Amino acid sequence: MRTPPLMAYRDAAEALAASGLRGELVPNGVSGGFSSVVVDSRKAGPGALFVALKGEKSDGHRHIAGAFRRGAAAALVSGRGMAEAGFRSEEAGPDRVLVVSDETLAAFHCLAAAYLDRFPGLFRIGITGSTGKTTTKEIAAAMIGNEKTVITNQGNLNSETGLPLSVFSVRDSHQAGIFEAGMNVKGEIGSLAAVLRPALALVTNIGPAHIGIFGSLDAIASEKKQIFSRFTGNETALVPEDDPFADFLSEGVKGNTVRYGRRSLEAKGVLGAIRDRGLAGTEIVWEGIPAVFGLPGKHNVKNAIAAAAIARELGVSGESIRGGLASVKPLFGRGEIFSGKTTVIRDCYNANPVSAAEALDFCDGVQWPGRKIYIIGAMLELGSYSEKAHAELGERIAASSCDMAFFYGKETLPAVEVLLGKKLPHRYTDDMGELKKAVSAFVGPGDLVLLKGSRGCALEELSDIVSMKGN
Repeated sequence: MRTPPLMAYRDAAEALAASGLRGELVPNGVSGGFSSVVVDSRKAGPGALFVALKGEKSDGHRHIAGAFRRGAAAALVSGRGMAEAGFRSEEAGPDRVLVVSDETLAAFHCLAAAYLDRFPGLFRIGITGSTGKTTTKEIAAAMIGNEKTVITNQGNLNSETGLPLSVFSVRDSHQAGIFEAGMNVKGEIGSLAAVLRPALALVTNIGPAHIGIFGSLDAIASEKKQIFSRFTGNETALVPEDDPFADFLSEGVKGNTVRYGRRSLEAKGVLGAIRDRGLAGTEIVWEGIPAVFGLPGKHNVKNAIAAAAIARELGVSGESIRGGLASVKPLFGRGEIFSGKTTVIRDCYNANPVSAAEALDFCDGVQWPGRKIYIIGAMLELGSYSEKAHAELGERIAASSCDMAFFYGKETLPAVEVLLGKKLPHRYTDDMGELKKAVSAFVGPGDLVLLKGSRGCALEELSDIVSMKGN
């Protein structure tokens, strides 16, 4: 049975033309449409539209033929890109379609926005911020999903390609769409807001993640604020009440601005006591009834409060909010806890000064009879701020309850220098094989081990080594 098309080729061409991006179909007047969308030619299949994007290392136009060989029905291309890649339209074959535009990324965004317009009943929610985006999205989806059919971008597909790809997963059955928006280049949040055009948007916080790209916290705040840039007056902006940039984020927003946080929810009488349960998570009393929230740490409580603020705006009941709190599980590399003779906290999907400090604060607060071992990978993408940030991290670790610290990556050298002459035992390496040997020789039963570093450090490679040492 053939999968029905997501969008007709003619509709795609008209949407591009209406946006001034040129939408030429080759062959002209072709009927039919595409039933899926891919940006990786290796994932192309029957009915797929392959979007030929130009990246830093590869140009998708060089893989058009490969996408067609794998069964793609069409390719979104630019004339210039085809010329540079040496691909001629007649090479597509008689049963393949080329949708030719001026610039494929902008065209991709245009088609994603046009596709979303087909679902006027979908309540669109956007989430951005320096930390906590993915976790907040997952908690909100668990809460809202108890009452509505929810669609989200999977994992952290939150980039200029990931979010529009996720948009094409929306179907008629979905009532709410929760999409996180990340940024690696200037203007990215604004572009994603133009695709999503959220009815409700939330900023989790403003911190120094990607400060090496943007240069300052002010610039990061300005970029994050663009999540509200497509508001027309009827939308709602959720702003963290205790963030230093709360006033800036609220200023000039076209629509309703709501400050959210622990104080405001307590004042409204919905949020009660919050009791730390260590590695078991947190007990959160909501509308007088406790729920055990399984993600540990104060930072995850903040994420839960942000998610609850979203759920309340959608009229979700207290019972569903508690149910969402109780059901959510940690995602890969985000506060995962593996208990055994050795206990591992795998929090190495990403790292920046804020999330690293949160991880250290949490581990320091855990009452533990054995040794605490912190394995710290580099915090990447900090630019000129890197040396200062790692030195401050070293000061935090020196004052922590850690019994042994391992540092991995040349960016951590300022932290290592801080520890020179101090009592805390530590070891540095820039070689993963050496790190594995050192950790394997040191870790033993009864230890609590934290893995914290940026994704590029791949500290998850240590998980099995650490776990095996305790068994």
